[in-house]
Amino acid sequence: MNWKPLTSASDLAVLIERSYQQPQVIFKHSTRCGTSSLVLNRLERASDIPDADFYMLDLIRYRDVSNKIAELFNVYHESPQVLLIKNGECHYEESHLGIDMFELGDQIASLN
Repeated sequence: MNWKPLTSASDLAVLIERSYQQPQVIFKHSTRCGTSSLVLNRLERASDIPDADFYMLDLIRYRDVSNKIAELFNVYHESPQVLLIKNGECHYEESHLGIDMFELGDQIASLN
């Protein structure tokens, strides 16, 4: 998995702009959470999805960016959490052990 770091409001603005060309995936990861580490490991072992960009947000270090994501996309903050952004809108959101790369792949395919 080739993660792009999401560390600032300007990174988030770029992600939103890119979402008009192809789907963008945000993975909100807590470095202090065992469940988050488990989900991260599952995502990294899965086959890559070439039709989307994948961003990782360390929400412990960048909580302000996480809060901005919750505000912009009108989602409740959870950790771990995955959001699928297309055309500046959140089309899919899942959290905890519900995060599944196969389901995410299906959701991405439905947007293309």
